[in-house]
Amino acid sequence: MTYGNALRQEIKASGTTPLIGIYDMYSASVAAQHYNGFFVSGFGFAASYYGLPDIGFIAWPDMVAFVERLRGAFPRQHLLVDIDDGYVDPEVACHVVQRLERTGASGVILEDQKRPRRCGHADGKQVLPLEEYLEKLELVLASRTDLVVVARTDATEEADILRRAAALAETDADVVLVDGVRSVDWIKRIRRVVGDKPLLFNQIAGGKSPRLSLTELTELGVDVAIYSTPCLFAAHRAMDTALAELQFADGRLPEAGDTGEVGVRESTELLELNISRHHDAREALSA
Repeated sequence: MTYGNALRQEIKASGTTPLIGIYDMYSASVAAQHYNGFFVSGFGFAASYYGLPDIGFIAWPDMVAFVERLRGAFPRQHLLVDIDDGYVDPEVACHVVQRLERTGASGVILEDQKRPRRCGHADGKQVLPLEEYLEKLELVLASRTDLVVVARTDATEEADILRRAAALAETDADVVLVDGVRSVDWIKRIRRVVGDKPLLFNQIAGGKSPRLSLTELTELGVDVAIYSTPCLFAAHRAMDTALAELQFADGRLPEAGDTGEVGVRESTELLELNISRHHDAREALSA
């Protein structure tokens, strides 16, 4: 089964499919111990690769190269990739989608924002005219073979949210995402508007959307939940704490291993799994 169809079947199964936001190879290595689906978050990638906020700095060759490294180490994980607005130009968007599909991505998210773009949970978002976005989306859909395509709107005005959600549901996109949904009531309204089309919900700590469990999301009819930044924000907190403790201890490192601290052995064992998964996939293909 291809990567796109594998994710498509997962989405069709009962319950809400969680996809965990990762931002580099190490965070993916940790996440793979707990979940079988990744979300390549634009927020996390901009932060880790460039040290910049998610406002349009990502260059598509950098994203394609990252996904290629991910697929080499994680041959069985679902990989849903945030491609922002397709990097502005429709022809570029189609090229990137084809490159990502050949690289082994499972799916992409294409938004309707116009530049300067913003994080989906930030203020000041502006959207393209609906017809212009739909034209870009249709070109992307025609350029993929079986890659999952999530059509995303960042509309903020109530009437426009419902109008765009309904229009996206009428396309051949596999899933619809309305980003920055502010309440459970609005999830219900969007669910009604998109009909039978699978619905995706984006959760980010400190964002505009309510914090909901997978059970609650399933009851609301949400098919996919992406968690954009749990690894990034946890790493931020843990690094800040560890360095403050190191400073307090006059530079003496804590004991590793038995005390629960991660040391060179634990880290190396984690990373060695990325080699063994690659070999396992190659042996299965030969068989």
